Amino acid sequence: MVNYHTHTYFCDGSDHPAEYAMAALSAGLTELGFSGHAPVPFSNGFAIPEDRLSAYCEEILELRQLFEPALKIWLGLEIDYIPGVTRPFDTFRKYCNLDFVIGSVHLVKARNNDNFWFIDGPEKSKYDDGLLSCFGNDIRAAVTAYYSQVIDMVINENPDIVGHCDKIRMHNAGRYFTGNEDWYQLLIDEMLQAVKEKEAIIEVNSRGLYKKRSDDFFPATTVLKKIKELNIPITLSSDAHRPEEIALGLIEAQTLVESMGFKPANTPSLIKCFV
Repeated sequence: MVNYHTHTYFCDGSDHPAEYAMAALSAGLTELGFSGHAPVPFSNGFAIPEDRLSAYCEEILELRQLFEPALKIWLGLEIDYIPGVTRPFDTFRKYCNLDFVIGSVHLVKARNNDNFWFIDGPEKSKYDDGLLSCFGNDIRAAVTAYYSQVIDMVINENPDIVGHCDKIRMHNAGRYFTGNEDWYQLLIDEMLQAVKEKEAIIEVNSRGLYKKRSDDFFPATTVLKKIKELNIPITLSSDAHRPEEIALGLIEAQTLVESMGFKPANTPSLIKCFV
C-alpha cells in the first residue's frame, strides 16, 4: 500500500512527520508522501506558515535518509487553487524541489463579492453560511463555480494529483442537490475530460468515510465508474491528519476499485496508480 496525502504538525495535522513514517511502516505501507498545505496569502488555521516552509521541506528530506529503503518517502504539498489569490504551483515546485503536487479546491470564490465559500472542515453550518453569503443560496451556481475552479486548476497549474475532486458533496449530504441532476453530471464530465487531457491522477480519498462525514469516497463510486471508462489513473489516499489515520480506508478503497476493474498501472509518474 501507498499513501501520498498526509498532514503533519507543520500545518493542520497533529504530530511530527516521523510519527507518520513509523505508523506507515507498522501499517505495511511501502511509500509515504507528505503533502502539507502550502502557504496561502491570508490568515488561516490550516496551512504551513510561510516562515516554516523551508523547515518542513528539510525535515521530510531528513526522514527520507532515515527510513529508506524500508519506506520510500516523497516530498509534496497540497496546494490550494483560488484564481487571482493563490500563487502559481510552479512557485512552490521550484522553491521546494517537490516530488509531487496535490492540487485541491477548499475555498470557492464568491460570485459577486470578495468572500470565499469554505466547503471543507467539520461544520455543515459554515458550508450553509457560505452558500448564502457567496451565492445567495443558488446551489447550481455555487457548484458550477466549484467545478469551474477545479477545471481551471487542472488546466492552468498541472497538478500531479487532483485532490478529493467532488468534495463539494460532503456537507451537501443530499440536501441541496442529489448528484443525479443532468447539470451536475455534465460538470463531472467536463472536469474528468480536463483531467484526462492534462494526464493528471485522481485520488480516491477515504477521509470522509472514516470521519463519518460522507457515505462514499471522494470521488463517489458513480464518478469512479466514469473514471474507469476514461482510463484515468487513480491513487488511493487516507488524507491523514494523525498518525493513526495513515492507512484508514485504504484496503476498502483498493477492494472497491479492484472490483470495478482497476488494476495496478505502470505510469511515467512516481505516483503508484491504478487504471
